[in-house]
Amino acid sequence: MTFHCDTTLIGGSPVGSVRIHADPAGRIARIEVDTPPQDGDVRLGLVMPGAGNAHSHAFHRALRGRTHDDGGDFWRWRERMYAAAARLEPDTYFVLARGVFGEMLAAGYTAVADFHYVHHRPDGTPYVPAHAMERALADAAADTGIRLTLLDTCYLTGGIATPLEGVQRRFGDATAAAWLERWHALRDALDPAVVVGAALHSVRAVPPDEIAAVVAGLPSDVPLHVHLSEQSQENADCLAAYGVTPTRLLADAGALSPRLSVVHATHLTEDDIGMLGGAEVTVVMCPTTEADLGDGIGPARRLADTGARIALGSDQNAVVDPFLEARALEAGERLASGRRGRFTPGELTTALTEHGYRALGRTGGIRVGADCDLVEIDATSARTVGADPAQVVLAATATDVQRVIVGGQVRARAGTLCRPSGGHVGPAHLLAAALAPFDDPREEPDGR
Repeated sequence: MTFHCDTTLIGGSPVGSVRIHADPAGRIARIEVDTPPQDGDVRLGLVMPGAGNAHSHAFHRALRGRTHDDGGDFWRWRERMYAAAARLEPDTYFVLARGVFGEMLAAGYTAVADFHYVHHRPDGTPYVPAHAMERALADAAADTGIRLTLLDTCYLTGGIATPLEGVQRRFGDATAAAWLERWHALRDALDPAVVVGAALHSVRAVPPDEIAAVVAGLPSDVPLHVHLSEQSQENADCLAAYGVTPTRLLADAGALSPRLSVVHATHLTEDDIGMLGGAEVTVVMCPTTEADLGDGIGPARRLADTGARIALGSDQNAVVDPFLEARALEAGERLASGRRGRFTPGELTTALTEHGYRALGRTGGIRVGADCDLVEIDATSARTVGADPAQVVLAATATDVQRVIVGGQVRARAGTLCRPSGGHVGPAHLLAAALAPFDDPREEPDGR
């Protein structure tokens, strides 16, 4: 398949009249610049690389528009999240994830990292056959056509020195050794199209010696993610228990390296920022979620300036729109600093695309050897008309996405999914049925 793009954002800069050739494996085989279209080309207008959603909890989508009446903070919201987690079973998870992944794909996300910890039955016993919940996520991704990096998450304690209770029991594997055994079996069981990555839930949920065991037990090329310092309470608890910040704890356990992605990184000391930048980690900011939950504004610019890569994620999926995520990152920086242009449009585009893909263990961007994942944007809408193509990331929204290409195949068109199994369907149709089992989000689980 060959695509001719009137204008293409390559490295964040607009390039005119570009032909992109996809090989049979769905990778970019050749790029021709300043060349006219030829017969048989798929004609596209303004094109950017596919966006990589570097942090998602698919099932959190069940809470959208249902948690704003009680006020409170992250910890109060978490009670409602646990209630949703308690209701998940493989069949309901497949239907919900299919709708969420479909919404992402139509919005311009061509790949997603799902930070997955609902592993077992509600009583904590394994599913038979094994990996039922993980297979549900993989099947949902295959059904929609989005690329999936499944971040199988180690979650051992309910808090520092606190056992798992209530719904948390289904998250746990007792020890890092038991989790590693299940992780290796999972990687062998899933289709190779799924990148099986790994995650440490947080320093609250994995003790330091178990963090070290996970780091040592994983192959060195496996992407590793962790929630880090999203809440100031996490920092206080970590200091009280271990005498160090969460970042220092990860460093002492050998976790800081370029393969690590830390999520949120909202409440950091200057030493933390220096350690993360020096280790060249990826920092996954989730600005719409951090705003929704009142988490705070993280030091994204300072982290980038010290050597960290910035990527973006939709996290709880209260908002599924890569453009709004990028805009919220820059808006937070402007509000915190009183200055505009903290991140250039090119940097924001790179955060959405190449850095996001790297965090997923994939190769993104428009370059030879990268996945042929492209997003066509309407440059003539009420939002984008007149905009400099280089700055469209700060003008467009998901509504402006016209066609989404994954692996050299058109997978979405004008908000409608072109499903690999055949036919077309709108994400809203999929989500309407998927959300029915969650119609009473106030019900709380047994335990926290």
